[in-house]
Amino acid sequence: MTVILMLMTFVVFLIAERVINKHEVPVMAKEAREGVAPRLQPAMVAGYKVPENLRYHQGHTWALSESPNLVRVGIDDFAAKLIGEAEAVQTPTRGQWVRQGQKVFAFRHKGELVELASPIEGTIADVNDKLAKNPEMAINDNYGDGWLVTVTAPDAKTNYRNLMGGSLARWFTEEAATRLRAKIPTLATATMHDGGEANADLSKEIPAEKYAETVNEFFLG
Repeated sequence: MTVILMLMTFVVFLIAERVINKHEVPVMAKEAREGVAPRLQPAMVAGYKVPENLRYHQGHTWALSESPNLVRVGIDDFAAKLIGEAEAVQTPTRGQWVRQGQKVFAFRHKGELVELASPIEGTIADVNDKLAKNPEMAINDNYGDGWLVTVTAPDAKTNYRNLMGGSLARWFTEEAATRLRAKIPTLATATMHDGGEANADLSKEIPAEKYAETVNEFFLG
């Protein structure tokens, strides 16, 4: 029932934001260049970084428009901290078509695959090859050099209407943090440190037998 109410509330917020921002043009990275991590504007919500110039999918991935049809993609701070450790990262291949909401990314965590959805639809233009040798980069620098792929999205503007930004993204992060603390009681005292930022590896606070269930709930498994 809690999940259903959360989804209903999310839909109401999403519709409201689409009405308010229906003429809004997606924010583009300044001086974006192929292979160069975007410059992001920091913000903090419930202990998690939520840069203002990104758009977010409800499966905790982000999208940043670098040109009218080129979109850079990565995971948000909530996902990075919930995954905690990454032994490997799997991404689609260059030239592969992906759908918005399709599970196309996977992180191997202590032998388990944690899957996340693409926030955008289109053809994979580039893949961050650095992650093959350094998968932890996708966790430790998820808004910078740890980006996952870039996508050529022919209908990017329509896709962006299905993503969250501004107050809705902040509400969504706050709600996810609250729900996680309620689900795992030990997180009530373990999620904050250093002036309010959530611990870098929340997976250590989640019992092994509950880990898959927990990540699937938040990553829309």
